[in-house]
Amino acid sequence: MLTELKIRDLALIEDLELDLGSGLNVLTGETGAGKSLIVTSLELLLGERPRGGPGAWVRRGARRARVEARFVIEEGPTATALEAFLDGAAPELAAEFREAADVGEAGRELILGRTLEAVGRTRAHVNGQAVTQKMLRDVGAQLFEIHGQNTHQRLLDPVHQVELLDAFGDLGALREAYLEERLAWAAYEREVSAREERLAEREGRLELIGFHADELCELDVRPGERALLSDERERLRHGGSLCREVSGWAGALEGSNQGGGDDGGGAIDLLRRVEQSLSPWAERIEALRGLDEDLREARLRAEEVLRKLGSLAGEFEADPHRLEELETRLAAIDSACNKHRCSAEELAERLELLTRERLELESAPGELDGARARAKAALGRTLKLAGRLTRGRRAAGEPLGEALVPRLASLGLGNARFGLELEPRAPKDRPTERLGLQGADRVEFLLAANPGEPLQPLRQVASGGEAARVLLALRGALAGFERRRTLVFDEIDSGVGGRLGPELGEHLRGLSQHHQVLSITHLPAIAAAADQHLRVAKCTEGGRTRTSVEELVGKSRVKEIAEMISGGGGARTALAEARRLLAGVA
Repeated sequence: MLTELKIRDLALIEDLELDLGSGLNVLTGETGAGKSLIVTSLELLLGERPRGGPGAWVRRGARRARVEARFVIEEGPTATALEAFLDGAAPELAAEFREAADVGEAGRELILGRTLEAVGRTRAHVNGQAVTQKMLRDVGAQLFEIHGQNTHQRLLDPVHQVELLDAFGDLGALREAYLEERLAWAAYEREVSAREERLAEREGRLELIGFHADELCELDVRPGERALLSDERERLRHGGSLCREVSGWAGALEGSNQGGGDDGGGAIDLLRRVEQSLSPWAERIEALRGLDEDLREARLRAEEVLRKLGSLAGEFEADPHRLEELETRLAAIDSACNKHRCSAEELAERLELLTRERLELESAPGELDGARARAKAALGRTLKLAGRLTRGRRAAGEPLGEALVPRLASLGLGNARFGLELEPRAPKDRPTERLGLQGADRVEFLLAANPGEPLQPLRQVASGGEAARVLLALRGALAGFERRRTLVFDEIDSGVGGRLGPELGEHLRGLSQHHQVLSITHLPAIAAAADQHLRVAKCTEGGRTRTSVEELVGKSRVKEIAEMISGGGGARTALAEARRLLAGVA
């Protein structure tokens, strides 16, 4: 329920707060007073683009216009549906909305806001959190809807007619199940198409992959192999130089005295002599103690290096045949790396990927058969649910007509007949065209407004006034099947004579037993039927015009209704008729 509407600096409205109650709320006032601005403010909360741009609606002298609406949602289907929607679209808002269930007994609050900047930008908010205009529209659509002077033309749209029929037939759960199955079927069909496309390219791709995989398999590059081969190649490339260098290093360590005498000039002999000379002194001098062991360890390490150099000397001998083998092997590895754009260490991983893709392509025909089988099964389930929807709609058609005829009669269409045309969207052999988002049916509401006329599509035969009355009749018939929300009627009585005013008022009042209704009207009978009567007026002060709203009770309300009747609220007859209308409602 919309409990509060705040509007600031929107065109003629400088600062306006509207407190609304449950039931039927009516706004009256002279043409041009600003009633339509209230509807415009609500349209902004449904994400509508401001006609002429945001700046055109900002009050002169102000930087921005702002609209804010506070809704209180009672626990029940509406709150549950809104929470489910927010769960998928805005988890943070959903958590906040869920927590609001424990705040109080009145219901959960939700505040929608829209700001228009004079410079041309707009901003949207839900509970103070910035959201997109689409999110604002989607949330607002869960809470209220607007039926303007031309909005009832939506009733003439066959797509909307399916929605109304499903609501009346309580087919919502079945339709959701159909949509889920249809989505699954569509996903399987996409999988089939993708596999068919891959199968068409399979032979060429399989040949290419097989060639590369076989090549890498034959090459058989082992982890770390290239680094080892590169090192060996370097040794063979520089074998002669290394042999000479190794011999020189060994000679420097060993010296020319192979017998190890005192005249040897090698580093090892020198270390041994120093060690022998230092050892007696280390036993006597504390500062030298331990240095003889250090010298001994250095000599032993030098002897170990000498032994290793001796064993390596043979490895550095030239081997042209082995060098050629290494060059050939490394060139093959580098060529494979360049071809596959990876390092030698990644060639094994590349081979694994190629092998996996090769297996997938080799098994593609079987997987395509499986995908086709899944798509066929999903299509069967979707068709079954579509058939159930069709039968449910056929079953709901006659009761809907029976519910509408007396309502239409009370709205001045006493001879009207209502019918329903239900046809397949497409032949059975064209399931893609046949299974639409709303099922396999094309629904058309039919109306014969006068005796002797055949039933024809509502969009072809209904005048503006007739369409408005059919809408009211439908809303009344569907009231018990829809979730509670706020319905806004912007002069929906336009084109309807005053004679039908009481009937229209009665229908709106009946509708307000299930929904909160906000109606802008020029008919006194509708104004008299209201639970809350608000008058919109404009005044000029200091050279500026502004719109205000006043709640009418008692004598002021009688006077306003009399003004609507005769244009002169002081006339006795008009005042008496106003009292009679109010008394009739009470």
